[in-house]
Amino acid sequence: MAVTAPCQGEGCRRRAADGRARRRTAEGGRLCRACRERLDAGLAQLAHLYEECGRMLSAAAPGSLRERTTGGDLPGLPFNGAAADVRAKMVSVLGSWSGLVAQERRLPSPPRTVAALSAFLRRNGEWLAAHPAAAEATEEIARLVRAGRRAAFPEPARSIRLGACPESGCSGSLTASVHGAGREMDDEAGRAVVCDGDPAHRWTSDQWSGLSRSMESGRAAAAPGTAAATERWLTAADIARLWHTPTGTVYRLASEHKWRRRNRAGRTYYNETDVRSCFDRRAAART
Repeated sequence: MAVTAPCQGEGCRRRAADGRARRRTAEGGRLCRACRERLDAGLAQLAHLYEECGRMLSAAAPGSLRERTTGGDLPGLPFNGAAADVRAKMVSVLGSWSGLVAQERRLPSPPRTVAALSAFLRRNGEWLAAHPAAAEATEEIARLVRAGRRAAFPEPARSIRLGACPESGCSGSLTASVHGAGREMDDEAGRAVVCDGDPAHRWTSDQWSGLSRSMESGRAAAAPGTAAATERWLTAADIARLWHTPTGTVYRLASEHKWRRRNRAGRTYYNETDVRSCFDRRAAART
């Protein structure tokens, strides 16, 4: 009898969040059949969404109003910056996962187009579904599909409250902007977290890790006697969001630089000190 385990795919993660049981993995893989099929379907959609986002670069969003000018449109400036960002992210993310597959399977890398990259990953889907990074692959591809849909078919923005501002003497609260009712905050790479009490208190998304520590320190100060953790551990998805790096690249860096790791409930967690030192060195090398 084949040994199976609870699926760690994006679809089953959402089931667990809703209080439902995760499905069991397919034989020889780390994903259940439904999550494996969802990964393939997501990859199949990306080429179409890439083209739809391309149409948004030169056309107004549905329902939007645009002022008529006598001089016409400014040349060389895309109308929809969000669509341009999503298209670039599709190439980056798919390129990163394709690079992981090509490197570990010793295959030629595909052309760096969304159509070619997504087709390459679909051809290697069974191998990817059995890889330790399979869960992160399903989550990152699903986020990319959602981002593509939002850029191609935009919805109104809303704000969510994150907690009290950590700046000394400030009584304001932190908010972040998200788009659409179902949009996750971690999809908003590059957006700012802003204090409603003082607009000067603001942080970009790449500063969220330090901001989180400041907020934790503030809570600890408000509740003396609470022990602070000496080490923090991050998932590959956490690292990808905080450092704006495709998850496939995170796995390659973890292997190359031998980050300390822990396994818990089917997930791998990396030592934050090792991660931060690695990205600090990479940033210093670029300056």
